[in-house]
Amino acid sequence: MASKLKITWVKSAIGYAEDQKRTVRALGLHRLHETVEHDDNRTIRGMAHKVRHLVTVEEVE
Repeated sequence: MASKLKITWVKSAIGYAEDQKRTVRALGLHRLHETVEHDDNRTIRGMAHKVRHLVTVEEVE
């Protein structure tokens, strides 16, 4: 079974660059403290890395 990533939005994007706000939105996050699950792949990991100061990432089996 492929692993998944659980991504939780923990810090507001107000005051950060517009591309970081769009990245949070592209991850499927709409509200603060919301959590989404994505398949673990290079694209999602890259997006999460770009906004690593705004989200937390956990690996899920």
